[in-house]
Parts: sequence; C-alpha cells; structure tokens
Amino acid sequence: MQRYSILWADDEIDLLKPHILFLQQRGYDITPVNNGAEAVELNESRNFDVVFLDEHMPGMSGLEALGLIKGSKPNVPVVMITKNEEEQIMEEAIGSKIDDYLIKPINPSQILLSVKKILDKKSLVMEKTNSGYQQEFQKISMAFLDDLNHEEWADIYKKLVFWELQMNQSDASMGEVLESQKVEANVNFCRYIKRHFEGWLNDPKVSKPLLSHQVMKKKVFPEVNATRPCFLIVIDNLRYDQWKAIEPELLDYFTVEKEETYYSILPTTTAYARNAIFSGMLPSEMARTHPDLWVGEDVDDGKNNFEDEFLGRQIRRNNLNMKFSYHKIKKLEEGRDLVDTITNLFTNDLNVIVYNFVDMLSHARTDMAMVRELAPDEAAYRSITKSWFIHSPLLEILKKISERKARVIITTDHGTIRVKKPFKIIGDKSVNSNLRYKQGKNLGYEGDKIMSVAKPERFFLPKNNVSTSYVFAIEDQFFAYPNNYNYYVSLYKDTFQHGGVSLEEMIIPLIFLTSKNA
Repeated sequence: MQRYSILWADDEIDLLKPHILFLQQRGYDITPVNNGAEAVELNESRNFDVVFLDEHMPGMSGLEALGLIKGSKPNVPVVMITKNEEEQIMEEAIGSKIDDYLIKPINPSQILLSVKKILDKKSLVMEKTNSGYQQEFQKISMAFLDDLNHEEWADIYKKLVFWELQMNQSDASMGEVLESQKVEANVNFCRYIKRHFEGWLNDPKVSKPLLSHQVMKKKVFPEVNATRPCFLIVIDNLRYDQWKAIEPELLDYFTVEKEETYYSILPTTTAYARNAIFSGMLPSEMARTHPDLWVGEDVDDGKNNFEDEFLGRQIRRNNLNMKFSYHKIKKLEEGRDLVDTITNLFTNDLNVIVYNFVDMLSHARTDMAMVRELAPDEAAYRSITKSWFIHSPLLEILKKISERKARVIITTDHGTIRVKKPFKIIGDKSVNSNLRYKQGKNLGYEGDKIMSVAKPERFFLPKNNVSTSYVFAIEDQFFAYPNNYNYYVSLYKDTFQHGGVSLEEMIIPLIFLTSKNA
C-alpha cells in the first residue's frame, strides 16, 4: 500500500499529537512544524503529498504561507485549518486554490476524510465505478434478449455513455468490458433498425421515434413565442457523449430543462439528415417538391447550400408568422463576427445557428496526421471537442444569449462512429465516396453483414436511375474498394465516420436550455 507524506503546520502542533498518531496508524507519514516559514522552507526542499496549514500562526500567517507554497509548487494539495469563519478569509483561501477548508475544533475523522478526498479519491471513485458498472452490466446484457423499442434503445445508449464517461474519469480497468458491451449493443441495435426503420416511414400505426424531418415542426416551432426569442444551435456531427462532455461548461449560464433524443434518418449524413431537419421532409420528398434546392449524388456542388431556403419554405408551409434568421459558421472569423452582432438577433422570433466545427474535426482526422494523433479514441475525441468548445466563439455566443431572456435548443443532425472493420464493395465511378453508405447501380459485395435497400422509394430515398440501390455499413464497418484495399484500410481504420447505422450515428441529443441570468 502506498504511504503518503503530509506536512502539517500549526503553532499549537503539540496539541495535535493524538490526530497525528491517528493518521500514522493508518499509513500516513506526518512531518509536523509549528510555523509558516518552516513549512515554506520544507516544501521547497522536499516533496509532500498534501500540506495542512493553520490559518492563524504568529509571524508568517497560513494565508501568506499558502501563497508561497502555491507559488513554488502550484499542484501540491493544501488544506486550510482555521478558527475564523469570516467569509472574507474563506474566499481568500479558496481564491488561492486550496483543496479543502476545515473549521476548528477538528477531530481525527475530519482530518482522515479530508486526506482521503484528496489523496485516495481516484482509487475510491474507480472502485465505486467498477462496482456500479458490474451491477449494471448484467441488466444491460439481459435487456438485449428482449424486444426493445426505440425509447428503450435510447436509454441503453445513454447508460453506456454514462458508464463510459465515468470510466474515462477514473481510468477504470473495466473499460475493455464496457467496450465489448458497446459492440454487442450495436450488433443488436443494427438488427433492430433493419427490422423497423422501413416501418417507421411507411406504417402510421407502428410506434416510432421522432425523426429528423419532424424536429422543427414538433419540437422547435412550439418553442417559438412572442415573449422571447428562440435560438436553435445545430452543432454538426455532435454525438450524445460529446454533448455530455461540453454540458458542464454551460451550467453556470443555463439550466437544462429537458434532455431528449431523436433518431437521425438514413443516410446519417449532413446532406440527407440536416436538409431533412430544415425542410421538414424526407429526401425523396425534397427531391420531388423542391427540385430547385435538392442536390443529388450525381452533382458535385455543395449539398447544404439551401438550408435557409428550406427552412423558410417549411415555415410558410406550416402557416407560421415568424421572423427568423439563419447563420452557418464554417470559419473562426465567422464565429467571431456573430459574437459581435448576436444582440441584433433578439428582435427575431427564431434564430438558427449551424456550427460546423465538429464535422470538420471528424473529417480532419482522415486528412491531418496531427489530429489523428490527438484523437486516437473516443475519450480523446471528446476531450478535443470540449477544449474547442471552451475556447470557441460558440461558447461566447451562448454566454451573450444567456444574458437576455431567450430559449436555447442545442442539437445536431447525426453522430459519428469510430470505424474498425473494412467491408469490401465494388461500384462504378458514379458511386458516392462516403465510407458508411453507398448508392448507385450494380453495387457488388459478398455476404449480408450490411443493411441493403433494394427499393429506395420505401426508405424515401431518391433514385438517380431505375436500378439505383443503397447499402449502409452497420456497427463499426467502413466500405473499402478491392483496388488499393490495403491503402484504404490503413488510411481510414480507426477514424470517425458517419452515414451508416449505429447507436452513435442515429440517436441524437436534443437539449432545451433556459438562461440563469435573465
């Protein structure tokens, strides 16, 4: 068992011998001193795991010693002990980044608890996390044997994300077990989607989740009213676990009133899923009803250049009298410009802001060696997303919105999955380049370890010609051509992709916030 060393400074240290003995009997090495100056000197020459400082000592006070100790070794944990309960003293100590604050008289159990919170927290949290997940593991595995509905699948996914985040924080050894269970969950979820997705689109009697094309009408438009503006923030490619990573950064400014999910349509790509959000239609309906706006797979031009027009037409189709704005942020400068002008949008009923950063990050992993190194797995991917968000204009935009009375809805169009298993497929030059779905004629592949759509019209997908079909990668597959197969595998394996069928791509966060400050 590891022995921790503690430096304890108190001008009445002799009176604390029972406390020191109590800690020594529990495996802690205590170095006692009776003044702040000696504590500072010892801290300079030796390494301690934690320092206890009496706030009121003759000569150098505890607060003065605290400043010097933190100035020399800012990462050493310090516990301030004081008789003084004045708020100013507490604030000054907390502002100097103490790790705990105890009020005299203290007892040995208080000291032990403080030490354990600081020194043993990681191992205690890991032990508790492992124990909690072991209990949950069997329940989740047994659930796969049942015929789960769409709500239950969303709950399963949320539970898996919860435990993944817990283990990420505690570095638990159960991580491999959880990863295996996520794989099992996706196998069963993809079977579920194969059985039910077509019925969701065609059978009005079956139970179905909220889908991409219903989000505006059923969730956003009802939030628009004359008393305050509504801001819809669509962060492209944001998975549920990435939302949970950035959520704490917003809690000082907003209250999370509702945290819901919806299901992305197929393909889980920007061109299909996000256009469906803003048009309120499925892809084949867009192609038929808005041929001037819909851009098909046979055209190289941008497929999301008309989202604002799609939105305007959906608003008019629903006979809604509202003033709206639409902003798409693709560059840092565009985000900074919106920060400067965001207050001008409060005269609108609805303001839509599409932020493309996460999508660019996912694609950058396949283009930039440095990003590939920075985001080798889900935990690192979440970390990069959080770091970007903290320093992004988007957080500044949200802070400014929080200063006024407004409704904020945060969502996305689809998620991503880290792909690991290549699947060979053959197609002609007209076949699209996406790694998680293919559409075209004469698609060639072996086996049934994919989701194939021979009749695109049943899935409300456009057909460029009579023999057009679609295939979707399931679980953690990615499509690779036999030509240059090894090149494709080495280039794209362990990258984050979207377009296919998985929990991560299809189950989408839909978050409703209200400002704490307004």
